[in-house]
Amino acid sequence: MSKNFLGLLLGGVAVSLGLSSGLVQAQQQVADAQVTAMVEALRKAAPQTGKQNDGLYSQWQVKPETLKGWGRTCLKKELTPTQFENSPETARQVVSCITRRELNNQFRATKNNETAAVNGVACWWMTGNYTGCNNGFTAAYVKKVSQFYQQERAKPAPSSSTAPTKSGTSN
Repeated sequence: MSKNFLGLLLGGVAVSLGLSSGLVQAQQQVADAQVTAMVEALRKAAPQTGKQNDGLYSQWQVKPETLKGWGRTCLKKELTPTQFENSPETARQVVSCITRRELNNQFRATKNNETAAVNGVACWWMTGNYTGCNNGFTAAYVKKVSQFYQQERAKPAPSSSTAPTKSGTSN
């Protein structure tokens, strides 16, 4: 009888561990979707100065002094503004890395309040602070990022079994 009990116990533990790893993977997929949505929202909301050589780089309009630290954090090497500007793949990789870090921080700080986390990251992206974007240009920017984020999150997840189709619309 003790062998049967031990077998049931071990079987239950194995099933439990299997379910736990599945939940962790599901949470990771949600996190990836949130990061992707935030990266796109930041890109779409990036201020357009209308000037060439405005001192901001890539589609995300990042300041050059920011890039060295981000490159070291995400790529383990410094990144020049030219490298960031000339490689959309590298820019997206770095922005995704930093966005993931900041979203994680804000989800913890807001006790998993997605709206508050997104607003905190948007404020940080523009000002370097998670709060204080309650009026003026920064409030409008945070609202814009939040709206784009919600639009991105509302899109259906891409399916790996179907090929993307071309539509006549563009962003």
